[in-house]
Amino acid sequence: MLGRMNILCRKSFLHLCRQLAVADGYGANSLNMSRDPLHVKMSGSEFPLILGRDVSGTVMECGLNVKYFKPGDQVWAAVPPWKQGSFAEFVVASANEVSLKPKSLSHAEAASLPYVALTAWTALVNSCGLSKEKCPGKRVLIIGSSGGVGTAAIQLLKSWGAHVTAVCSGNAFTVMKDLGADDIIDYTVASLQDQLKTKDPFDAILDNVGGTSEELALQYLKPWSGATFVTLVTPFLYNNDRLGIADGMMRTGVTLVSKVMKHYCKGIHYRWGFFAPSGPFLDEIGELVDAGKIRPVIEDVLQFSDVRKAFQKLEAGHARGKTVIQVVDPKK
Repeated sequence: MLGRMNILCRKSFLHLCRQLAVADGYGANSLNMSRDPLHVKMSGSEFPLILGRDVSGTVMECGLNVKYFKPGDQVWAAVPPWKQGSFAEFVVASANEVSLKPKSLSHAEAASLPYVALTAWTALVNSCGLSKEKCPGKRVLIIGSSGGVGTAAIQLLKSWGAHVTAVCSGNAFTVMKDLGADDIIDYTVASLQDQLKTKDPFDAILDNVGGTSEELALQYLKPWSGATFVTLVTPFLYNNDRLGIADGMMRTGVTLVSKVMKHYCKGIHYRWGFFAPSGPFLDEIGELVDAGKIRPVIEDVLQFSDVRKAFQKLEAGHARGKTVIQVVDPKK
């Protein structure tokens, strides 16, 4: 039975998010904690586990207190990691996680955007402090720009009037240019640091790669100007898996505080970015989509019976654009 604020959707399409690591057990301790906050659990209590985050489909039922949606509405959403995912014919989502699907997109196109667009949005808005009003004239560097979050971030920033420098391999140049990147750096042809030395300093850096990328913050951001380095690659789940919830969270907190202080002493704001589900944010993203300022990048649409094949394809590392799974015939 539905909760008072929940919506039951029948999905036509879903997008294969970065679920490969989760399928291998990454984040199991945090998942168990979120699904069993009292930590009174049996071994393997994360199962049954349904993967997948993005959905696009039709509202089937609404809870009693749902005011802005009704059965038959065409919607899209990204459900949070602590809930069962979207690799199923039906999904239950909270009303504040759902938005009306952009009219200009098919369900297949819509299913490729919510998770990555919301991740980019929360990183840029909540962590970087950027917005439509603050972006004009800002210089932003995106490391790992050809992935899902990177392509969404480029389009968001360009729609807000920012100058975007994209870091990727040479075979993604055409896509980056088509999405509106002002400057493109191929990290495979020469040292990234050497190439960045020829550029003006940046107001913000969005890191989708991790590793040594944050070392760039102190060298190529404008110090003492409100410049911000945001990374989406954090040790939060890794620490919880390796050390347990209590010790893992303590280690994560110490790491974050030390990095924040290190960069702040040099005049740079250091932040971590996380995905956050939000229907209202999707409303704004949907307006940009219908205005032609954001578009999906899709490589393939597969049948639900081919989910295993889709995972194998992603594991091989040859994906270009998004892979979307058709769960049911959208004409039915």
